[in-house]
Amino acid sequence: MYWKTEGVVLRETDYKEHDRLLTVLTRDHGPVTMKARGVRGRRSTLKAACQLLAYSEFTVSEQRGYLTITEAVTKEQFPVLRQDIELLSLASYFAQVSETIAQEDCPNPELLSLLLNCLYALGPLHKPQPVAKAVFELRAICLAGYLPELSGCFVCGNPMPDRFDLVHGVLQCSGCGPGQGTLVPISAAARTALHYITACGPKQIFSFTVDDTTAEELSQLSEAYLMTQLERGFHTLDFYKSLKR
Repeated sequence: MYWKTEGVVLRETDYKEHDRLLTVLTRDHGPVTMKARGVRGRRSTLKAACQLLAYSEFTVSEQRGYLTITEAVTKEQFPVLRQDIELLSLASYFAQVSETIAQEDCPNPELLSLLLNCLYALGPLHKPQPVAKAVFELRAICLAGYLPELSGCFVCGNPMPDRFDLVHGVLQCSGCGPGQGTLVPISAAARTALHYITACGPKQIFSFTVDDTTAEELSQLSEAYLMTQLERGFHTLDFYKSLKR
């Protein structure tokens, strides 16, 4: 049986002498493991479409429960990302988070669209890295079911609280007690941007501007919130941060 699907390659693993196993975030089936036979050979026609972060259309053969790519057509390779090690490492972090959040046999077109939008933001759109990182992390963790409550202070209702609870995903004033989790300071500008990113439509996620200081604050806050909710770290993020240092 043959079927077609499109998706982004999240991970590639060498298999046998010339093959690779690919983890692809597909639009119709969620994350799928596919075998790219002979892709490491010099004459393989699958090479471009099957590389990490490539967005491609795959024709897949299913036999005895195994999926093998018979044809692949590249839709976008994101060449700008491949020419800059920082951009490539940040994009790889996006891919690793996507693989962690996505569930097998569960279509998640919203996650695929978010990943593509953020890869375009890093590449052709040249958005600042902290902004693209914050947008991806916040929207991804919302898709994972951890939408923060940002209407006001969780305790007194004040619309302008100055702390964010990383554990419970709520805002709180510094004078409203010790909080129910890990509280971190949040500026008014970051609070406004945080609310916009989590509430806007998918086509408007980059239709905002912040200064460099706020962008860095957002990046640190979104990272801390995602790590707290998922209760894990990511080696791709560690590598990206080592490059920034």
